[in-house]
Amino acid sequence: MEISKTLDNSKLLKYSFLALLGSALLIISAKIKIPFYPVPMTMQTFVVVMLGMSLGSKIGTSAVIIYLFEGILGFPVFSNSPEKGIGITYFTGPTMGYLIGFVFAAYLSGFVKLKYNYFKIFLIIILSILIIYVLGLIWLANLIGWEKPIFNIGAKPFLLAETFKVLLLLFCSKYFIKFKKFI
Repeated sequence: MEISKTLDNSKLLKYSFLALLGSALLIISAKIKIPFYPVPMTMQTFVVVMLGMSLGSKIGTSAVIIYLFEGILGFPVFSNSPEKGIGITYFTGPTMGYLIGFVFAAYLSGFVKLKYNYFKIFLIIILSILIIYVLGLIWLANLIGWEKPIFNIGAKPFLLAETFKVLLLLFCSKYFIKFKKFI
């Protein structure tokens, strides 16, 4: 009985470390940005999907949730924090829908398996990123008004960069997925 508790504790410690490491990667990716209004372009969508693929649904999603809680608690982890605010004030701003979309994207991308062909992996990557943008655009429209050109403001400027990130994710996907074997 003691041995199983020790194994469970070491597994929990390992999973917690990986989730915290994933959160740190998200923080770094948030600070690598190209400014756009009202939502900055960062490497976060890449890292969110990568975390899901490499850590799996549970740990990858946990990493994203830890990141969001760090930001909500006031740590300057979000892309434009502390310049444009911190904590719940920043979280509920124009980027909230995208940030919530990160949770679902990490979860979905965590289901990618090594045996999948590249087309199936591509579809999962596209769906993961699409979830981020759909939730982001819905929140943005609620915040600034549905009569505004929401797609032109919150998605169109990022399409070229997202295409590059999707291709990079697809190219590296088998390497990310193989990392799950070590967990």
